[in-house]
Amino acid sequence: MRFVEAHPIFARVWQFISEREDKAGQNEYRQELLAGARGTAVELGAGNGRNFAHYPASIERVVAVEPEPYLRERAIEAAAGAPVAVEVVEGADDPLPVEDDSVDVAVACLVLCSVPDQARALGELRRALRPGGELRFYEHVIARRPRQAQFFRLADRSGVWPKLGAGCHLSRDTGAAIEQAGFTIERMRRLTFNGLPHILGVARA
Repeated sequence: MRFVEAHPIFARVWQFISEREDKAGQNEYRQELLAGARGTAVELGAGNGRNFAHYPASIERVVAVEPEPYLRERAIEAAAGAPVAVEVVEGADDPLPVEDDSVDVAVACLVLCSVPDQARALGELRRALRPGGELRFYEHVIARRPRQAQFFRLADRSGVWPKLGAGCHLSRDTGAAIEQAGFTIERMRRLTFNGLPHILGVARA
């Protein structure tokens, strides 16, 4: 996915891709990502709001942060039909536009691949969480198979994939980055979707 302030061509491509991938099974992962979440939440890089329909009734309010104008407008439309209260705001992770210790749940879904600085983004999510709060994450990550991992690293280093994918990187070890940011991973599973390795889980601040 993407985390850029304005990328109108990719934003429209993402609108199409995300709808198609969700119909192909990604909705199940979004549902698992958010199942059992409680209290208030902040979602970093909410995109076009594909997660909103999956927030459970136990969530009181969501602050959905999205920097890209076209996707933010789509998110506002999605928020109108969401089962919980969602406020879509303009912003990014430099800093995240929420107060310290202000939310119970932080959500990172297909966004940590494209933030300019993973450590900063994760640090901002941790800052926003109340002590003991949850980080819910679903992200594509570096492959375990050596040849695939080598290919992913080459694609990133060449600059070709990040340019095509609006900042997306294929070779980030996001699970390790979450732990390095001071979170304790409570559960995490690896899965493959659309040919890419992903991680899905919960970490505690």
